[in-house]
Amino acid sequence: MWRQASVAALLALTVGYFYHGTPDLPADILQYITTMAPFQSLPDPHNQKSMPSFEQAIATAWDALITMPTRQWSKVAVGVNACVDVVVSGVGLLQAMAVDPGAGMDHEVLHSKEDLKEAFIHYMERGAAAERFFSDEEVFQRIARAAAEYPGAKLYVGGNAALIGQKLASYPRLSVLLCGPIGPKLHELLDEQIHVPPGSLQEVDEYHLILEYKAGEQWGPTQAPQANRFIFSHDVSNGEMSSLEHFAASLEDFQPELVVLSGLHMMEGQGRKLWEDRLKEAVTIISDIRKEVPVHLELASMTDRDYMNTIMQEQVMPIVSSIGLNEQELLFLSQAGGGPHSDLPAWKGIPDVGRVADILLWILDEHGRVDPTSEADLTRIHFHTLAYHIIAAVDGYWGNQAAAVMAGARVASTQACGLQEVDAGKVELKAPMEFQSSFYAEDKERLTIDPAQPVTVWHRGNVIFHLTPVLVCKQPLRTVGLGDAISAEGLVYSELKPQQRF
Repeated sequence: MWRQASVAALLALTVGYFYHGTPDLPADILQYITTMAPFQSLPDPHNQKSMPSFEQAIATAWDALITMPTRQWSKVAVGVNACVDVVVSGVGLLQAMAVDPGAGMDHEVLHSKEDLKEAFIHYMERGAAAERFFSDEEVFQRIARAAAEYPGAKLYVGGNAALIGQKLASYPRLSVLLCGPIGPKLHELLDEQIHVPPGSLQEVDEYHLILEYKAGEQWGPTQAPQANRFIFSHDVSNGEMSSLEHFAASLEDFQPELVVLSGLHMMEGQGRKLWEDRLKEAVTIISDIRKEVPVHLELASMTDRDYMNTIMQEQVMPIVSSIGLNEQELLFLSQAGGGPHSDLPAWKGIPDVGRVADILLWILDEHGRVDPTSEADLTRIHFHTLAYHIIAAVDGYWGNQAAAVMAGARVASTQACGLQEVDAGKVELKAPMEFQSSFYAEDKERLTIDPAQPVTVWHRGNVIFHLTPVLVCKQPLRTVGLGDAISAEGLVYSELKPQQRF
């Protein structure tokens, strides 16, 4: 037995050497492996074709293990932010606007081209996504015209709700209702399968500008560590959630089995009085949805801690069933609420799995139904970052979560590369192969990722965590909307257990 364990350990070391690009193992290790051959058959280290890459092993395992749930959704209602995305090279557009590079600085609201430049650089040097409101309508329109005329500019469906609806509509058996400010261009871009109620149609489109940058792209002293994008707009319709009442009215007729809500972040730049009033109305609408229908809330970039606290503690989060968010949103949520690791100013590199798990557990414990006697409805969080994804769920409420987290990771790989299937040669594994289940818990576990079974599962109390690595596209074609596609895909593969009521 000990000999088999020794060989397994040495095999892991061998694979590690080859994976990290070192072709020559120490002679004594090679000799020891040879002497142990009768006990364990090892692949020939000089025959690379006999050893599939970790990327290929994971992609193959995903295809074998991702299965649809027994009970699938047939009708999903999505609202309420929608727009047309104008996607351009961020550095190219700013250069065309005669803006010089310089130091980065974050701004909660953008008031000028200088603010735009500083905020763009601030996030570009971190390789992080962000979204901001541009307060000056006249200046924004000039920038928007320059973006639309920039060579290579492309128009796409935009807004979290519209993007989620578009992804859901790729499943023919799903009937999708989309509510939001939908102008003629956006209506033209939407999938024909999406039903848009008449109250959501308007004469003019809302436009959002998406400034993309590539991994390693340089502007002045700033170099992007990874590909990402910076989004900004002067969007009053979405900013005031003007379609909220149309959404509520449409739910009565449509009778969905799942409701997806997004766009709350758009109100942040509209002032406290507006968002306080509109959040109360949103809470009333959510509370009126039939209790057996789960509500998923998709979060996005925010900077106002009071606003986030209102969403988290007093208003929305306790009455939704599921939330989706990325690493910036997760850390800001903890910072706003004084949660675990809130002293971190920002993540450095790939977010530590243990720290992420601590915050996810805290959210479910403080604002969810970890305690069965709690009146909160929140039982599921879908977390996504570049290198890995985690679904954390209260045990007993959601099924098929291993497939759901893998499906979300797979769509991140394929959509970023613009492919229908994962191409192992065009992606790379960046997730840590070993990690801890918590950063500071006394009973923390040391866990690993197995490429042949690429879902690592662990419990903390009655919360179950499913983690899978992401095969990161080496040369992504488009990063906008990946989070929305991930959450949508995860929901398609998720199943609400029938004996539980929200």
